[in-house]
Amino acid sequence: MATGAHRRYAEIMHDVEELINDHIEQQTRGTQGRSKLKYLVPSVGDFFTPLLLEEAFNFQDERRKISSRRFVPPSFNDIRLTLNSAQLMSLTRSGSIDLVTFDGDVTLYDDGESMTEDNPVIPKILKLLGQGTHIGIVTAAGYKVAAKYYERLHGLLDAVANAMTDKEVEDPKVIIVGGESNYLFEFDFHAESFLKHVPRETWMLDEMRTWEDEDIRLLLDVAEGALRECISNMQLSAEILRKERSVGIVPVTGPGKQKFNREQLEETVLVTQQILELSNPAKRIPFCAFNGGNDVFVDIGDKSWGVSSCQRYLGGIQSSKTLHVGDQFLSAGANDYKARLVCTTAWIANPAETVALLDELHFHNERRYKD
Repeated sequence: MATGAHRRYAEIMHDVEELINDHIEQQTRGTQGRSKLKYLVPSVGDFFTPLLLEEAFNFQDERRKISSRRFVPPSFNDIRLTLNSAQLMSLTRSGSIDLVTFDGDVTLYDDGESMTEDNPVIPKILKLLGQGTHIGIVTAAGYKVAAKYYERLHGLLDAVANAMTDKEVEDPKVIIVGGESNYLFEFDFHAESFLKHVPRETWMLDEMRTWEDEDIRLLLDVAEGALRECISNMQLSAEILRKERSVGIVPVTGPGKQKFNREQLEETVLVTQQILELSNPAKRIPFCAFNGGNDVFVDIGDKSWGVSSCQRYLGGIQSSKTLHVGDQFLSAGANDYKARLVCTTAWIANPAETVALLDELHFHNERRYKD
């Protein structure tokens, strides 16, 4: 039974892989609108690499015993992890990965926590740095000062500094982009908090230079009005938090602090997003409305701009040489979703999966060198 199921599942993966290859071939001709995959899935975008789906399924089936299950069919998580493996295989076989970017909360550490020195992902990131891969952390946390990011990421930053002292890595490139795409800090061994602020005019993309401050203010005004409407309509115990380039709702502080339920958060995201999309400022200023787990924020820009800024600042790294790792890829209120526009991606569910993903990445890398 397991052998027959494995063969059928592998055949399906092979067929989807061929559809993607056809789509990529059409991309190179500029006729991706005519691909078979586009007819089947009109919303499909561009691919930056092939996806080795059949081989990835074999890899995951060996570990998860998908074909051996009698009553539980292949699940969403089975498919998600198979897609991750397919992406890693393709990246490693095409050469080096020049840039790996990460979300923060739920990807590198638990929601609302910080990256302490005992975080098991740190040795995996140090290994990437030792191999010459640049690291970016593209986070919704929007701080204007380095000390705030050091509070959240001190375990990693201290580890990188120690690795430099011990000469385990030389000239590591670690970039932090905050507020999705609004602030950039770079690792600096000699700086306070091991981070130096990089002025916006130094790293901004050309398109970002057209964003007028007045339009940004107007968009945030509209967003704030929409958020206040949600607080009133759903009687949320929430308060508005307005920053330079973002606005959001957070639970009212003090005893009995409320935990918002998922439906309230998603409703707030969707209402706010729709109101913003119909507004005039949104025609000129990109934005991201997202569910932060127990808050909702609207940021100027989104992670596609953040990852693109990393790529440009680090010398023009190609999309096919970049991997973004995050936990929010569902289209409703998910701020990693837009990263798919500018690079390859891997969808994880928790920090432990990030560790496993990097272990798998190193495994495929080492196997490539052996082969």
